[in-house]
Amino acid sequence: MVVKLRIDTVRTPDGGETTREIVVHSDCVAIVAVDAEDNVLLVKQFRKAVEKELLEIPAGGIEPGEDAPAAVRRELQEEAGYLPKKLERLGGFYSSPGFCTEYLHLYLASDLVPSRLNAEDTEEIRLVRVPVSKIHGLITSGRICDAKSIAGLFTFLDYRQRRA
Repeated sequence: MVVKLRIDTVRTPDGGETTREIVVHSDCVAIVAVDAEDNVLLVKQFRKAVEKELLEIPAGGIEPGEDAPAAVRRELQEEAGYLPKKLERLGGFYSSPGFCTEYLHLYLASDLVPSRLNAEDTEEIRLVRVPVSKIHGLITSGRICDAKSIAGLFTFLDYRQRRA
């Protein structure tokens, strides 16, 4: 099971009680993968919850007993068909802390080596290479519209600008 629903009773400042529905979700990884030509590797896939195809950074759950770097390598291979020689942690963030416990560990993956796609549902995922210079425009235009991708890519762009 990917998620569990928990209903908590909370005390309000005025002494009353109310409930909060909490989606319990394990930690995940989100990956900004940059190839040797300075392209960000994005994945395009249909998301049933919003009934549309989204352009996103690769991401996925951390399996029991797996650490975040291992999950990055596995997810990048499964979704994009690459393995990174270099990983840098860029930070992390909660996806939707108003109702969900999911925390995403953000990594920059570089020095990418082609590897066979290793997932059962790869026919639903298409790899899209986008020049780093086009990322900001894709976000501000709404073509990239999921929170993890926006947070991850803006964090990456800031990191890159500070290193320049």
